[in-house]
Formats: sequence, structure tokens, C-alpha cells
Amino acid sequence: MNKKKAIPLARVSAVSLLGTLLLVPTVHAFETTGYFRAGLGDSSGSDSMRCFKLPGAQSKYRLGNECEQYGEFAAKQDVLTLDDGSAVGVYGMASLYNQYDRTPTFHGDNGQIRLPQAYAYWNNVAALNGGNVWAGRRYYKRNDIHISDFFYWNQSATGGGIEDVNIGGLKYSVAFSRKDNQNQKDFQNRYDFNVAGFNTNPNGSLEIGVSYLDKPTNQPNANSGFAVTLQHKQANFLGWGGVNTFAVQRGQGPGTALGSTGDPTLSSSDVSYRVVDFFDWQISRYWGGQVAAVYQKDERPNGNDLRWTSLGGRLVYGISDQFKFSTELGHDQVEAPGGTRKLTKLTLAPTWSPKGPEFKTRPEFRLFYTYAVWNRAAQNAADQFDPGSALSSTGTFGNDLHGSNIGFQVEQWW
Repeated sequence: MNKKKAIPLARVSAVSLLGTLLLVPTVHAFETTGYFRAGLGDSSGSDSMRCFKLPGAQSKYRLGNECEQYGEFAAKQDVLTLDDGSAVGVYGMASLYNQYDRTPTFHGDNGQIRLPQAYAYWNNVAALNGGNVWAGRRYYKRNDIHISDFFYWNQSATGGGIEDVNIGGLKYSVAFSRKDNQNQKDFQNRYDFNVAGFNTNPNGSLEIGVSYLDKPTNQPNANSGFAVTLQHKQANFLGWGGVNTFAVQRGQGPGTALGSTGDPTLSSSDVSYRVVDFFDWQISRYWGGQVAAVYQKDERPNGNDLRWTSLGGRLVYGISDQFKFSTELGHDQVEAPGGTRKLTKLTLAPTWSPKGPEFKTRPEFRLFYTYAVWNRAAQNAADQFDPGSALSSTGTFGNDLHGSNIGFQVEQWW
């Protein structure tokens, strides 16, 4: 008979205490941030809520037009503070995505749970004039239009780099990565270089970014590519206290993703151009919003050229300190082989916002009504590229060229 040897209680306590001191620092703050949206809705086609997005457009206007439950929870922990005031730590984020009308073919009918961010950092390094060092999987230098959730300049990746090194009043950043996201199938070396802080005019600043994508040696049909972005931000635009953002982008080959990694089989003859302009404002506590415009031209030697134009805005008026009314109107148009596709979407949303009526104050509890209309070219493109979607003839609305949704949504971030 084997006898188990007893372990002295004092030894167990000592080991537990040592492990606690090593693994859970007590002198550094544990910070959390997060985001979620959830809701429900029905369509005029007597089916689950369906969202409206034009084939060939890279985004859609989101108010009353989001057909998923989505959440993010992030945590940051400094584990060491050095004599120069810099901090070493770790950052992680978990996300949940669950589509309203999911089917057994959609990720096994269970949605997605992922770890989109997990990296280590060394921040505010004195030797780098306050710059940072990082390595891992990270949302890196993401720029987006809020009302359409369009990340037009997104350098997120799995890699590492040195960020925001102050030299002569400018902030320099360089990063190396191999993979943009968990859905990317083909790895490709990408080098991102950014310089920010050019003071162009009163309250105005310019940032320049260059991405170079190296040709993979193990992919015979792959090519190198690059992308260039110039972005100007103007604070206190028109004296309204808001910010206007204007960006110009050009890319070729796999750089046609304009910041992230595109199709590695594209060549230098494949070129994309993009112009973005959007304005956020909050004139008073009760009057705010955002307007946006996007134009993109994709030139392809195979004849599949595309021209995407997007115009839209969201106006938010505070009825009282806790109630506001949001209206969003957006129009997308894609010129492509087979005709010019068009989609226009309007949403009306009375909203309860207990923390205030401002445009970006959350949480929001919304009732919404969304109406969309599209043309036959858009329906034909949906039949070809996205059968079963809202715009297709095999979707909820059949051969109709219009449809609507009514529902409820809650959105919160912190």
C-alpha cells in the first residue's frame, strides 16, 4: 500500500505566497476597457432582421443596420516600473461575434470567440524620448469612420515595433508584421513606417504612412507591393469644436488594401486610390453628429475596375438630458462591369442615453426603423457574389428592390 507523504502547511503557504507575488503584482493598477452591442429586430420580409450592404462597397452605414451581437473585453496590466518612469506590461482582448440569422454553415452555428489582441509592451521609454516598444498581436494605428465602421487605414497585425519616438517634435513609428488577422491565409512580410506631428496650420496636423509588402519566397504567384497614406486632421473645424479628417491613399499590388495586407497575387499593374473626408462635431450639448464621404478607384488589368462612392451622415439631437433622436442617411454607389449598383439607407432612432445626449455618449438604448432601397444592378451583383443576402433575389425581400427593419439595440463602451 502506497502512502502519500503529507506536505507541511507552512511550506504550502510559503509556495502559494511566492506564486502570488510573482504572478499577480499588487503595486500596479489593473485596467479594463470594453465594448458591446446587442439587440433584436424583424424585417418587412417576415424574417429575421437582415442588413443592407452594397456588393463592392467596403462598408455600410451602421445605425439600425447591424445584424450581430458583438462584444470586446480588454485588460491591461503593468508588471514592472523602471527608474526612468517607463512601464513594462501586457495587454489582452477577447471578442465575441454572433450573427442574428446564423445558419449551420456559419462557423458551426456557434459564432466566434477570439483573442484579437495579445501583446507585451514597454511604454514611455526614456531612451526613445517617450516612445514605446511592443510585440504580439495588436490593433495598431487603426483609423475609422464611426458611422460606417470603416477602418480605412488599419495597420493592425501580428508582429512588433517601436512606436511614437519623438525626434524634433515629430513622432516616428516603425513596425514589422507577418499576419494581419486570424482570417488571413497567406503570410507576407509587411513593413510600416509612420511619421506624425507635422504642424501644417493652426489646429492642423499631418501624418504620413508608408507600407511595404515583401514578395514571399514560398509563393510563386505572389508579388511585392506598397501603399502610401497622407492624413490631415483639423481641430476646431469651422469653429464648431469638432475635428475634420482628410486622407489620401494609393497602393499597388498587395498594397491595394491601403494599409493592411491585400491579395498577394496582385501585380504592380493593380492599383487602388482612395480619398476619405469626415467631420465630427458637437456644436452644443444637444446637437452633434458626423458626416462622411469616401471615393475609391480600383484599376485592374483584367477589366474588373471598380469605382466606389459613399456619402452619408448621422445627426443627433438631444431632446433632454437623457433622450436624443438620431437620424442616419447613407448612399453607396459602385460602378462596375454589369452596371452601376446603388443603395440608399435611412434610419430613424429615438434613443435613451442616461449619461447625456451627446453624439458619442454611451450607453444608448435605441428603438430604430430602417428603410433601404436599391437598384436592379445591385440585386444582380448580390445574386452573383452574395446569394441569400438582403439585396439578392433569393433573400428575405425576394425580387423587391426595397426593404425595412424595425428593432431594438443597446450599445456601450468604456
